[in-house]
Amino acid sequence: MESILDIAKKVLRKEAEAVFALIEKLDSNFEKAVEIIYQSKGRVIVAGMGKSGLVGKKIAATLASTGTPAFFLHPAEASHGDLGMVTDRDIIIAISNSGETEELIGLIPFLKRFNVKLISMTGNLNSTLAEASDVTLDISVKEEACPMGIVPTASTTATLALGDAVAVALLIKRGLDERDFAFFHPGGKIGKKLLIKVKDLMHIGDSLPKVSIDTPMSKALIEMSSKRLGHAIVLDNNNRMVGLITDGDVRRGLEKWGRMLFELTAGKVMTKNPKTIAEEELAVKALSIMENYSITALVVPDNEGRPLGIIHLHDILREGIA
Repeated sequence: MESILDIAKKVLRKEAEAVFALIEKLDSNFEKAVEIIYQSKGRVIVAGMGKSGLVGKKIAATLASTGTPAFFLHPAEASHGDLGMVTDRDIIIAISNSGETEELIGLIPFLKRFNVKLISMTGNLNSTLAEASDVTLDISVKEEACPMGIVPTASTTATLALGDAVAVALLIKRGLDERDFAFFHPGGKIGKKLLIKVKDLMHIGDSLPKVSIDTPMSKALIEMSSKRLGHAIVLDNNNRMVGLITDGDVRRGLEKWGRMLFELTAGKVMTKNPKTIAEEELAVKALSIMENYSITALVVPDNEGRPLGIIHLHDILREGIA
């Protein structure tokens, strides 16, 4: 008897093979389907029953999140009034492995009457659905991953992958970048990573912990404590940053000089050439720098080296950027 791990590996292998086989099936029909959607002035409406419907919902969501207006339409509900949501400018993507799903076939007369473009994703190129379509994309698989060969497994995985290929092709064709993508995800972590900049989170003005290069460490520590950032920016006579004092510098200073530390100047204890970041950079980049150098804050200077602000690790994590 096969072990559980052996069964799982076999399933994953069959599904991977089904996706890989799609590469050889791609032809001009795929290009035509993408072009039809790209040229459309309406929306993409994805329809499918059962497991195909569940996959269709994900495809519609992926299209919508990557710049192609799309939504899912339940075929059974469509014939009971929801077809009113469909216009002659829209594109229908109908998903059916058999190509003979009754609820989808029932939509064909309506689509033909109003000249709605129909793209089918089916495993049967000789089916009723395929023959009625403007473009047909082949999602046939050699075998399903289940022992009976009837449970939609490899076929739904292949369909999902092909839907992703369509969405990504359209995204690239439209020339969308990270900022465009972020606008479709303003409330989630993706949006935060791609929209929130350093200037949105940095401490500025009176909240900046600043000391001069000649400030005694006893006073520098008071500045660090009062501003509650665990850092103090060290400035020269022209208010340009020359260094940074961190909690780590203080600990190392105590180990090296003991009580004499408090009599030294900030310039003696500071870390020279600290890491900085521009205010227009994304906060997620600031996080990456902090992680790479095992530090907890970055100074944000202007073009003359004068500090505009300081961004702390806690501020970034508090925003849910991780």
